[in-house]
Amino acid sequence: QVQLVESGGGLVQPGGSLRLSCAASTRFFSIYNMAWYRQAPGKQRELVAHITRSGSTNYEDSVKGRFTISRDNAKNTVYLQMNSLKTEDTAVYYCNAQLKDTYWGQGTQVTVSS
Repeated sequence: QVQLVESGGGLVQPGGSLRLSCAASTRFFSIYNMAWYRQAPGKQRELVAHITRSGSTNYEDSVKGRFTISRDNAKNTVYLQMNSLKTEDTAVYYCNAQLKDTYWGQGTQVTVSS
């Protein structure tokens, strides 16, 4: 069983930045593929960014060039740097870990509003 704890969400104005962190409770963190998802009110959960255990990344089209996913295997942590935030980025952001099984964090709220 892997526990994922997100942090770093909050309220930010349009154009601002936030960095989300997700700490994983496993000593095998380096072999997990990690991802960030988000779910806005009334919408389905969607993949935002993904990073493989080898460090390859991919992004949902609307966040390309604005968001960056990274990982620090020494700290068992994955990050999501979010720049140039827009109101449509408002959502609950979830950390996800995948190996044989899939694990989810509890989510962190990101609100982009003036």
